[in-house]
Amino acid sequence: MSSIRPRDLSPGPQIRATPGAYPSTPGDSGSPTESSELSLSQAVYKRRAKYTVSRKTRIKVGTWNVAALTGTEKDIGNWFIHGKGISESLSTHSFDDGIQTGALEEVGHQEARRRKTASTTPLNDPGFLPGGDEIGLYVLGLQEIVDVSSTAEALKPYNDPHPSRRWKHAVESALPDGYVKIAEQQLIGLFLVIYAAPNIAPTISDVATTSVGTGLMGYMGNKGAVVARIVLGGCTRIVFVDCHLSAGVEKGNLERRDWDASEVLRRARFSPVYNGAGDVEEASDSIGSEDVAFWFGDLNYRLEGMAGEDVRRLLMLHTQNEYRAVGKSKRKIDAELALHDHSVGHDGMEDDSSSRTSSGTYSPSSAATSMTLHASEALDPSSDPASLQTTLASLLPHDQLHQQMRNRKAFQDGWREGPIDFLPTYKYDVGSVGMFDSSEKKRGPSWCDRILFRTRRDKQAYEDRVQKEESARKRDDEMKAHGIDDPTINEEVLFDYDPANDGADDEYDDAPDPESITTAAGFEDTLHLEYYISHQRVLSSDHKPLDAIFTLTYDAVDPDLKAKIHQEVARELDRAENERRPAVTVIVDHHNEGDSNSSLSVDREGVDFGDVRFDSPRTRHITVANTGRVPATIGFTDRIATTDQAAGAAPSWLDISFDRQSDKQQPSTEPGDVYTLEPGDATNVDLTLHIADLNLVRALNAGNVHLEDVLVLRIHNGRDYFLPVRARWLQSSFGRSVDELLRLPEGGVRQAQRHPTKDANAVKWSAPREMFRLTEAVEELTERAVAEWGMRCANDEKPPWEQHTGWPFSSPTTEDSGRKKGLKYSVREALDTDTPILECFPAGTPPAHKLEAVAETLLAFLASLSDGIITAALWTELESSVLLAREKSKRPPPPLSPEEEKLQILDVLTSSPAHSTSFAFLTSMLVKIIAEIASAAGAYPDQARVRKELRDAYAGLFAEAVVRAPSPAPPAGAKARKAKGEERVLGVFLGD
Repeated sequence: MSSIRPRDLSPGPQIRATPGAYPSTPGDSGSPTESSELSLSQAVYKRRAKYTVSRKTRIKVGTWNVAALTGTEKDIGNWFIHGKGISESLSTHSFDDGIQTGALEEVGHQEARRRKTASTTPLNDPGFLPGGDEIGLYVLGLQEIVDVSSTAEALKPYNDPHPSRRWKHAVESALPDGYVKIAEQQLIGLFLVIYAAPNIAPTISDVATTSVGTGLMGYMGNKGAVVARIVLGGCTRIVFVDCHLSAGVEKGNLERRDWDASEVLRRARFSPVYNGAGDVEEASDSIGSEDVAFWFGDLNYRLEGMAGEDVRRLLMLHTQNEYRAVGKSKRKIDAELALHDHSVGHDGMEDDSSSRTSSGTYSPSSAATSMTLHASEALDPSSDPASLQTTLASLLPHDQLHQQMRNRKAFQDGWREGPIDFLPTYKYDVGSVGMFDSSEKKRGPSWCDRILFRTRRDKQAYEDRVQKEESARKRDDEMKAHGIDDPTINEEVLFDYDPANDGADDEYDDAPDPESITTAAGFEDTLHLEYYISHQRVLSSDHKPLDAIFTLTYDAVDPDLKAKIHQEVARELDRAENERRPAVTVIVDHHNEGDSNSSLSVDREGVDFGDVRFDSPRTRHITVANTGRVPATIGFTDRIATTDQAAGAAPSWLDISFDRQSDKQQPSTEPGDVYTLEPGDATNVDLTLHIADLNLVRALNAGNVHLEDVLVLRIHNGRDYFLPVRARWLQSSFGRSVDELLRLPEGGVRQAQRHPTKDANAVKWSAPREMFRLTEAVEELTERAVAEWGMRCANDEKPPWEQHTGWPFSSPTTEDSGRKKGLKYSVREALDTDTPILECFPAGTPPAHKLEAVAETLLAFLASLSDGIITAALWTELESSVLLAREKSKRPPPPLSPEEEKLQILDVLTSSPAHSTSFAFLTSMLVKIIAEIASAAGAYPDQARVRKELRDAYAGLFAEAVVRAPSPAPPAGAKARKAKGEERVLGVFLGD
C-alpha cells in the first residue's frame, strides 16, 4: 500500500495586509498598463466558475475508542473499510439493499470465538454499508491508542509513533489498491488519518494538521483533539476534528467537556490557504472558516437524570434477544434481569406482570408503569412501547450533548448530528455484543462516541439567528425605556402564529436532508448524510465503533479548463498591456503531418516537430502579426548560452527563414536580421529542422543530446516572446559502429527504441543485418534494372553505366531530385523498422530508380559508420604488413598473384570477424554487379572495358566510405598514396 506525504503547495505571493485585496496598478492613465503574475492570477480567479466542474464523492468518517487494548486493530478493516459488524436488530435503521444475511454467525458463537489475534466481527458478514472503492475519502479518528490514564504517557513530551504505525498498516492492508494517505496527526492517544481514492488524491491541496491538548493542566495531550484541514477540488475547504473530551458523570465534568471543546475551537490554527487569486489569508486559518466540518470522537457526554442501573436493564431487555444459545454474556444478562424481577416481585409491586414471554424476553414492572416486549407483534415501532425505537426516543432527551446544544453551552453554533437509531456506544464488557458494564462500577450506558457535522450555511444561520435575537432584545430594551412594560404586547395583533414556521428554531435535526452550501469561493455544494450507525458486533473494545457516510457534491477545478482560461486571460492582459507598445501575435501551425505516434504533438505550447528522422527535413510554420497600434520591429536574437549549446539565434539543427527581405534589403538568410511590420501586417516564418550531421546523429542515438531549445523573438521596445521548439528523435541505424549494429534486435533500431530488453548488449548477428539487407537488395534490383534496360532501350540509347560512371552508386538518372529524396527516405525507414526494402517503394517506381535509391543509401550508410568496415587499426596493420612492405624492401620481391594478395588482406581482416564478414558482403555484391552489367555490354571487348571502368569507379567510390585510415603525415604525396592504397585494397577484390 502506497502513501504520500501532504503536498507542500507554493504559498504564492506574500501575505497581504487585507485578505482578498487587489494590488494597485502602477502607472497613471497616461502610461501603459503594467500587469504582473499577481494580477494574472486574480483575473483567472475571477473566472473560476468557467473552469470548475461538478463532482460527487462519498466521505466515510469513523471514530472508535480502542481503550489501548491489544488486537483492536484486527477489526479496523472489517468495520471501517468493509462495513461489517452491524446488528440490524439492535438498530432502528432500515437496510433495504437486498443483502442476504441468512448465514451470519450467531452472537453466542461469535463471543466464544473471540481472540486478540483475529477479527471479532461475525463470520459470513456481507457488510451493510458502502465501502471499498465506493468511498472517496476515508477519515478515521481513534482514541486511546495508548493508555492515556497513565501519567507517564500523559506527560510525555513526544508522541510514540509505533502505535500509529500499527494502525496505519491495518488500515492500508484493507484499503483497495491506489488509495493515498493524505494526512495524519497524533496526540498521545489520539490519532487521525485520512486516505483518498486515486481519482480524489490529486485534487486535494492545502493540507494542514494540528493538535490541541486540553488534559492535565489544561494543555497536556491525554485529552484534546487532533485536527486536519484540506481543500478539495481547489474550491471546498473541509475540516476534520478527532477529539477525546473530559470523562466523568459529575456536573464539573460536564462543564470541563464544554471547556475542552471551546479550547479546541479557540486554539486550533492552520497554515494560510492560497486562494488561487494570488492572495493568502492575513492570519492563520482556524475552525469556522471552512465550508464543511466534521467533529467526531469520544465526546464523553452522558445520559443525565436517569439511574444508570435502570438504563442498563432497559437496554438489556433488547440485547438479550440477540442470544440464541446460552453463553457468558447471555448468563449475565439473564441473571441481572432475573434479579430485578425477583426484587420487584418480593416488594409486592405487580409481581404478576413479571413473566417470560415465548420469545424469551422479560417484562419487568415498576410502581408507575409496566412494559412487555412482544417480538412477534407487527406494531408500528413508533407506537409500540416495547420497541427499540421507543426506548431510544425515551433516552435521547436525557443526552447531555443535545441539552448543551439547546442551552447554547457547547456545539451550539450550527453543529448537527444524524438521527441516533442505534444503542449507546459505551460501556460494554469487552468481548460482548450486548452486555453493558458488569463490573462493580456498572457504569450507565451513554452515547459517548459521536459524529457531528456543520456546513458554512449552518454556521451562518446560527449567527443570523443570534443577531436577530440581539436586535429584538435591543428593541425590547428601547420599548421598556419608553415605559412599555411588556414589549411583546401589540394591540393590533390578536393571534400571531405561523404553522409553516412552527419548530423552525429547533436546533437538533433528527433527519438531516441534503442541503445546499454556498462555499467561501462562491460555489454551490451539497452535503447529504446517508448512514449514521454503530457497529454493535465488534467486540474488541468497551466502546462500539461508529461511522457516518456523507455524499458531497462539490465543484472542482478542472486543470485543462483552467489552463485554457489562463491562456485566454493572459492573452487579454497582453493586449491591454501592449496597447501603446509594439505588440505582435505569434501563431504556431500545430499540424502533426501524420505523426500519430508522436507523444509531443498533443502539447500546444511552442513548436512541436513531432517524430524526426535522419536526413528528413521537417518544417513548421509560424505567423507573426503586428496586432498593435505602432510599427513593430522583430527578429530572432541570440539565445541564452549554456555549456551544451552553441551561440546564435537557433541551434545548429534548425533553420529560420522569413518570407520577406530584412530591413537591410538583403535576402533573409541570417536569423539575426530584423523586420519591420506595420500595424495589421504579418509575416510567415518557416522553421526547418534537419538532422544531417553525423556527429549530431551519433549524439542523438546515444541520448546525449535532446532536440529541445527555446527561440527568442525580440520586439524592439516591446517584450520578448519565448518560443519553445522540440522534437522526438527516432533512432537511426546510421552513424553507429559495426559493434553497435551487431546488438540490434530483429525488428531494427526502432524496435530497440520502443521495447528495450534486458539483453540489449548481447551480440545477435555475425555482421550488421543492415549490411546484408542492403547488399542483397542492390543485387536483386541490379538484375531487374539491367534486364528492363535490355528490353526497352532504343538502339541509339546509351546504357546508364555508359552515361554515368559509377552507376548505380552515383550520378542518378532520376531527374526529380525531390522524388529521389523520397525514395531514399523510404529505404532508410525500411532499414530502421526492419520491413522489406523492395516493398517500401510507391507502386509504379521504375527498377532503375529503386536501384539508385538503395545503392546510394548503401554508400551513405557505409560512410556513416563511425568505425568503418576497415577500421583505423586494421588499416594501419594493412599498410605495414601489405602495402608498405614492398616500398621499404631493398629489392623487389617476386610479384604476388591477386589471390595471394587477397589472402594477405583477408588474413589481416580476420582479426575482426564482424568487419571481415561485412567486407565480404560488400565486395561480393560489387563483383556480382560488375558481372551483371558487363554481361549486358555485348561483345567481349566491351565487357572487358566495362569491367575495368566499373572496377576503378567502384574502388574510388567505396574506398573512402569503407576505410577509416588515420590522417596522413604532412610530407607531400602522403594523401595521394593513402587514397591509392585504399583503392588498391578494394580493387584487388573487384578484379577478374
